[in-house]
Amino acid sequence: MTELLLIGDSSVLLLPDMGEPLGDPGDATALIGEAFGCGATWVALPSVRLREDFLELRTRTAGEFLQKFVTYGVNIAVIGDIADRVTASASLRAFVEESNRGGSVWFLPDMAALRSRLT
Repeated sequence: MTELLLIGDSSVLLLPDMGEPLGDPGDATALIGEAFGCGATWVALPSVRLREDFLELRTRTAGEFLQKFVTYGVNIAVIGDIADRVTASASLRAFVEESNRGGSVWFLPDMAALRSRLT
């Protein structure tokens, strides 16, 4: 069950750890619609919910999915430990680092890190 949290001045739609794997552009559109519906400015997506190929940049899954959020002005934070995947891929490491420098797509280890960045 999704939860709506207020963190600082931001409303965050927190998705549960359990549920269908996400990663298609259609999944992004549905999440954006849900965020708009409840007035959320952020979506917190647990990394355990990502499709298996999401973090393989050659598939373009992450890029297409995340671009939907940027296009519609809804911020997204992927929450969870992806350190093993980042360590194994220089291109993924660069993608995560660049995303985390921006203000609309973040990859964070836990909700405490999101709270810290939003307050």
